[in-house]
Amino acid sequence: MKRKARLFFIAPAAIVGITLFMGIGGWIVMHLWNWLLPGIFGWRMITFWQALGMLVLCRILFGNHSWRGGPRSSMRERMRERMGARWPEMTPEQREKMRQRWATVCGFEPPANENTES
Repeated sequence: MKRKARLFFIAPAAIVGITLFMGIGGWIVMHLWNWLLPGIFGWRMITFWQALGMLVLCRILFGNHSWRGGPRSSMRERMRERMGARWPEMTPEQREKMRQRWATVCGFEPPANENTES
């Protein structure tokens, strides 16, 4: 019950927060564009919705697609920490089996002269 109550509060707060973030971000992009680019390059001014579209486009093209700043790097770090703790406890056979599984998952074929039977 406590979890549902927390979710009932967090969901609307998240929607409001995302809306505010997008609104403020669009406003900042619009004003920076309209302040700098027409005077420097002679480009035309843009509207709020065009600025918001540019903000979304830049996020898609250049962003890290995360709210926490880098899901891939943090995920890699967590995996490295977990494997760093497990690796010393593994036997050489378990390590070799793990290497072969990584090679299969990552799309690498083992060398042709290597026996891959388990």
